[in-house]
Amino acid sequence: MASNASTEAPASSVAEGEKSYTPPPAELPSDTRRRTYIVWSYWLIVVFLGLPIWWQTTAIHRAHLPLDGMMQWADGKACRPVFPLQIEIRADALQEPEAQHLVRLTQHALDDLNEFSGHHLRLQLAPKDETRAARDEPEPALIINCRPGDAATSSLSQEQPLLEITYPPNSTPQLNSASSPLATFITNELRSTFAEEQSIIAYLLSTSSMASGSRPPSLTPDVAEALSKRTTRSLRYSPTYHLTFSLLTDRGLPNSWDVEGALEEYIKPMLEVLKPIHNFTIDTQVQLYATPGDQSEVLNKESLSSFINAAEWPLSPSIGGAPTVNFLLYVGNQTIRLDDNSDTSQSWMIPQWGTVYLLPLPKNEAHVSVATLKQPMLTFGGHLLSLLGTPVSGSLPLRLSSLTRIRSTDLLLRASSSLGSLARLTEKLPSIAIPQSVADGVETTLHHLEQACANLGGVQGLTHARIAEQEVERAFFEKSMVGQLYFPDEHKIAVYLPLLGPISVPLIMGLMTELKNWIARRKKKAEEAKEKKSQ
Repeated sequence: MASNASTEAPASSVAEGEKSYTPPPAELPSDTRRRTYIVWSYWLIVVFLGLPIWWQTTAIHRAHLPLDGMMQWADGKACRPVFPLQIEIRADALQEPEAQHLVRLTQHALDDLNEFSGHHLRLQLAPKDETRAARDEPEPALIINCRPGDAATSSLSQEQPLLEITYPPNSTPQLNSASSPLATFITNELRSTFAEEQSIIAYLLSTSSMASGSRPPSLTPDVAEALSKRTTRSLRYSPTYHLTFSLLTDRGLPNSWDVEGALEEYIKPMLEVLKPIHNFTIDTQVQLYATPGDQSEVLNKESLSSFINAAEWPLSPSIGGAPTVNFLLYVGNQTIRLDDNSDTSQSWMIPQWGTVYLLPLPKNEAHVSVATLKQPMLTFGGHLLSLLGTPVSGSLPLRLSSLTRIRSTDLLLRASSSLGSLARLTEKLPSIAIPQSVADGVETTLHHLEQACANLGGVQGLTHARIAEQEVERAFFEKSMVGQLYFPDEHKIAVYLPLLGPISVPLIMGLMTELKNWIARRKKKAEEAKEKKSQ
């Protein structure tokens, strides 16, 4: 009995061992299809739903910009700056045929000597006042009043754009003559009157990309250097400037000044004339303590840089966004040595900043009157015109009309250059966003540039050029565009990788497993098919 039990035990253990190593049953085809459907459904959701949503929500909006037109303006191909100045000649002492012949001879002489075709003086015989009012014609840039006299003389009016010319009777042109001393004299006077304006505009064009289209005359090195210094000294154009008049003293006296009366008499009339070009706001202040950096009686140019100390001269800045022009009246018995010689002055102008005037007063003087402020205010007015870029030569009406054309040219060139910079930035950075506001600003800029190019000789051209420059600057410094400049691709990878890594790994591994299983099933079916054929 015992031997029989011992022989039966190993058989049962072997059977249990064989049962424990039984392979799992084969996967049903329905389960395989279900798993495949699940994997592919995930991929279909990712490809056809997830990716489009991600693309739409993260795509960078780039509004359409007329890049070709923008580059044409930047390269000077869209506009050829022309400044047609209408000049009227009034010669009441001549018969109308003789006056017309004088106009023709003068015009021919001007055209022969003019090297800058863009700056063109157009002469015509002055019409009657009734005719001008009926035709609603614009006022000319200059009126030449010719009247007989003993000798050929000329004088510019200081109150209106009028050039008075006297001529001897033997200088009038004959109807059959090809030249005339009077026509030559008028030609020379016109060229000298507008020479500075022509040089300034030629310099602005020569330093821009529009030089090839306008063909400005070449300037001598001395003239170019002088114009470069003038440009450096002038303030950048702004529709509005804030003027600050400060009285500074190193003692308790004076403690008051009649600045309002002085401004009304000497400054505000000039500001009223400048209104078509600039607007101005004014404030005044009295600083009862200030210490100059140099205590010597005569200040050299080397000591001027340390004379103004913003920490000890607390000048009040402008409240708004307009640039500030400072006019300082410092009470002190000091003068400024202009050069190495003994010439001295009471004032000096600081480029793009303002003017300091040194006013000597008795120590017991408590009030500064209007009469005392006359010379400082006249100096401030002249320096303000220089800081605004006004030409030096000529009467004030002509200088202001020249300033209008100079500012129009400057704004036109700056707006065109900004358009080119924006176009190059758009092409260089394809991932930068371009909002619709930028496209609208560019469209507005192009429209006003066209209007400014067509009206460069008057106030309308300045208005359009100013709007164009403001719009393109606003478009170029759009906040959303500036933010994209500092968001490189490395930052995008750092943002997306922690999110997409945990999601993409299971999807990719599941897809690879399904592909392997599908290949294995294809091989198995192929082998079974071969076996059937062999049987």
